[in-house]
Amino acid sequence: MRKILLKKKKSLAIIIVISLVLIATLAACGTDASSNDAEDNIVARVNSEVITKDELYDYLVNENGRTALNYLIANKIVELEAKSQDIKVTDEDLQKEIDVMADQYGGQETFEQYLKMYGYSLDNIKSNIETNLNIMKLLEHEITVEEDEMKAYFETNKERFDEKEQVKASHILLDSEDKAKEVRDKLQAGEDFAQMAKEYSADTSNNEQGGDLGYFVRGQMVPEFDEVAFSLEPGKISDPVKTDFGYHIIKVEDKKPAREATYEENKEEIEKILFEQKIPAAYNAWIQEKFDEYEIEILLGE
Repeated sequence: MRKILLKKKKSLAIIIVISLVLIATLAACGTDASSNDAEDNIVARVNSEVITKDELYDYLVNENGRTALNYLIANKIVELEAKSQDIKVTDEDLQKEIDVMADQYGGQETFEQYLKMYGYSLDNIKSNIETNLNIMKLLEHEITVEEDEMKAYFETNKERFDEKEQVKASHILLDSEDKAKEVRDKLQAGEDFAQMAKEYSADTSNNEQGGDLGYFVRGQMVPEFDEVAFSLEPGKISDPVKTDFGYHIIKVEDKKPAREATYEENKEEIEKILFEQKIPAAYNAWIQEKFDEYEIEILLGE
């Protein structure tokens, strides 16, 4: 029932855009183009006419092959530079980035579904994540973030860092008002809320967790739910609340008051934000120098 929203993260990760389908396609075509099985070499049919992997590969190379090749060359340079400087990306580093990315898509399951939709898996993107982490480490000494920049960013974006009032609540979702009143009566008689949620709640995303919704701020839930949740005191249970999802019985577990942010407590995050903002320009300059330094032989099209 939670609205879809972008959450503010205390730890910002490199956002990896999974858009290089071309490279995966080129690799697939190049690997199988010499297959002895004629049927395996067919990628499409138009009436009785066929389109082969060879034709697809040639088209992709002619249209975007050099761009894709430059991307792969750049990645190879990053790999070699990281190796020469003894830079390591650990499994823990990779998993931390994956966890943050998954959270931005609403959880691991949703994130994996998104990847699958574009023909990727977690294993596929780990190399992209590793490349990006290597780039960050290689550029650490190339990028400077000044104190006055950080303070200016904080003043301009202060509202982003302020902590809004939060409520931690659980709920039981029922499909009828009569059923909701029945469950409410059982709760008033002393039945355990979490157990009632497991037994009766129609919200399958959290009923096994006792209806726990965690902490949320105003606007994350639908207005009718918000109004009641923020008006209840911790430990109190609401009467049935009607929304488009059904009838909710809400229990407020805890509340956190709004709090104004300070520069010092957000300094580390701000430095990371500004560092990441400077990466594209710094990387473009750095990789161009490396292209000039390395001996690169282009055989594409020969």
